[in-house]
Amino acid sequence: MSRTITARAPGKINCYFKVGPPREDGYHSVASLYLAVSLYEDVSATGRDDEEIHVSLHPDSTAVSDPDSFPLGPDNLVVKAAMMLREHTGHYAGVDLCITKRVPIAGGMGGGSADAAATLVACNALWGTGLNREELSLLGGRLGADVPFALHGGAAVGLGVGDMLAPLLLRERTDWVLVPASYGLSTPRVYGMLDRLRATEDVSTPTEVDPDMIGALMDADLDALSGLLVNDMTRAALALAPELGVVRDLGEAAGALHALVSGSGPTLALLARDPAHGEEIMNQLSDEAGVATTAVHGPVPGASILPTTEPTL
Repeated sequence: MSRTITARAPGKINCYFKVGPPREDGYHSVASLYLAVSLYEDVSATGRDDEEIHVSLHPDSTAVSDPDSFPLGPDNLVVKAAMMLREHTGHYAGVDLCITKRVPIAGGMGGGSADAAATLVACNALWGTGLNREELSLLGGRLGADVPFALHGGAAVGLGVGDMLAPLLLRERTDWVLVPASYGLSTPRVYGMLDRLRATEDVSTPTEVDPDMIGALMDADLDALSGLLVNDMTRAALALAPELGVVRDLGEAAGALHALVSGSGPTLALLARDPAHGEEIMNQLSDEAGVATTAVHGPVPGASILPTTEPTL
């Protein structure tokens, strides 16, 4: 009988995102405040008798409009995560990986990173490789700067390329309404546009997140928070997808305290006062503009194993 382990990891929004100039290695130094939110990716890992790694997409994947076009080959981060764990531990077992995608694809919410984090946790448990959370984070950081945060969850300040994490202890939750787009934006493309837009500007390397921003989020001081949310990537995302500006204005007209582009976009995160206020925003956007929305809250925990499923023959 084959054993199945399912792990779940959250998507994220960047409540604060300052971006420095391009570095010699092609990356950008950032100062980010990550918030893990209650929109999750699941990865189920089932043992195989051979050493093959096979990936499939669960039919409940709400973020995938065209399953036939979804890449399941060696470039998928779940494959890379499983292979990296095998190479690091020398445990060359096979695995079937089934992804349930709910986080918008190329939406600025770290869905691919959540997939990688869930894969590392699921395979680590399935294969009994015994790595702790910090060891998994070091591996995950080689796959992408957002993977360590997806493993830890909660809230954190991210410096460097976003991989130098300092966890924050939040006293209260915040509520958000997500407005996913029907298209994605490539992160490298958005960074490239930002560089072009700032070509003649004097851009400094960010070294910290605004302490007032941290305090407002820790205390869930929504009035202060609404005036401190910032994302340097917004101008680039709007240049590539001008319709984002229309949706942002609709969100604020519907009563959102602030409409924020999440990460590199194009997902928008609308700050609400509480769940009831979020519901009002959602209803107004749906009734008056036909805009699809999702209610989430944060912080939530990082990648974890779901209750054990029954073994399959």
